[in-house]
Amino acid sequence: MAEAWLIEIFKGVGRLFMNPIVYWTILLILLAGYKRIKQERIDFGSKVFDIFSEWRSTWGVSLITGLVLSIITIGAGIVFSYEFIVLLAIITIILSLALRFTMLSPSYTIGLTFLLLLFLPSLLENQTVIDTELITETNFTGLALLAGLLLTVESILIGRIKRNETYPSIALSDRGIWVGQHRIKKLSVIPFFVIVPNGLISPFAPWWPYFAIGEASYSLVLIPFLIGFDYLAKGHEPMQATRKISKFNGLLGTGIIVIAIGSIYIPSLSIVAIVLAIIGKEYLNYKYRLGDRLRRPFFQPQEKGLKVVGIIPSTPAARLEVYPGETIAKVNGQRISTEAEFYKALQGSGAFFKLDVLDDRHEVRFVQGALYEGDHHELGLLFSSAPHRQKNAKKTKTKLSG
Repeated sequence: MAEAWLIEIFKGVGRLFMNPIVYWTILLILLAGYKRIKQERIDFGSKVFDIFSEWRSTWGVSLITGLVLSIITIGAGIVFSYEFIVLLAIITIILSLALRFTMLSPSYTIGLTFLLLLFLPSLLENQTVIDTELITETNFTGLALLAGLLLTVESILIGRIKRNETYPSIALSDRGIWVGQHRIKKLSVIPFFVIVPNGLISPFAPWWPYFAIGEASYSLVLIPFLIGFDYLAKGHEPMQATRKISKFNGLLGTGIIVIAIGSIYIPSLSIVAIVLAIIGKEYLNYKYRLGDRLRRPFFQPQEKGLKVVGIIPSTPAARLEVYPGETIAKVNGQRISTEAEFYKALQGSGAFFKLDVLDDRHEVRFVQGALYEGDHHELGLLFSSAPHRQKNAKKTKTKLSG
């Protein structure tokens, strides 16, 4: 028996590279990263984060949760069909063609796959082109349980985002003022094993597999599940937004898990769980967007001091732990309120600088350091002024008219 399990594990890992999600994920990260960097150059005149930053710092959670999910799915004996794996890959790719991660929540990817598998047999009965035997029995309870578990993983990923891991940009407010905003977004691949029909593994206990679909022997497949999210924080402080979204997303995932477990005894509850996953996610997103829109912009210009919209990694500001949302009150003892005043005060400091920074509690702390060759000319601090491209266009126009 041990030999059969080892063979199926190796075969399962090999099947990972037959899944188009592996290659689509790499392409999606590159294209989405390039698109973001292009916008960063328009807004700030330079790249802020590298092309792989949406993916970075997610692998620890991905591997741990993938291991936990594998133990749950294999230990509980939840058998999935090949149709589920194929349809999930197709739907995931379609939902991310716009290069945004908004629709890559398990609520949508597993939810739509579930509904397709539910209604496809009835639809195929009325046609003769596709063989109706292609769609075999589906484990709907297992799908509902998987949706709830992966929504919990999504909640963990959102809650783990750190203060300088959100993506700043510039936008016009309703009052026509340039303000800062942040995108809370990540893309993560969760690799975990699932049981599928036909293989070398035979049941090792009377109750295993618990969620079978009519086969006597089983195999393993390592599937790459893509989780992504993208929220705009304009009225919220980004970390406040992540805590709020993570909390309600976690509650939704927990509720779906409870209902999915209930579907073991009342099968129709699996449909209730999936419908709740989709509607609940839509409601959560709507309530968050509405609440954010009704708030005053968090990164709007102030009468005194300059609010930091973003920090470029590996710059003096990042090394000295200045954070987005804090306010620069003085530079080398001079009070500032505009970006021009900040730059002028910084230029007169020589190789050293000193900043008076107001933190989240409006308490002053002093930051000082040295400027080295190759350091960002503005310490790596980003502010809510007009986009870089617009400022350059005005400078060019002024020179031409002069």
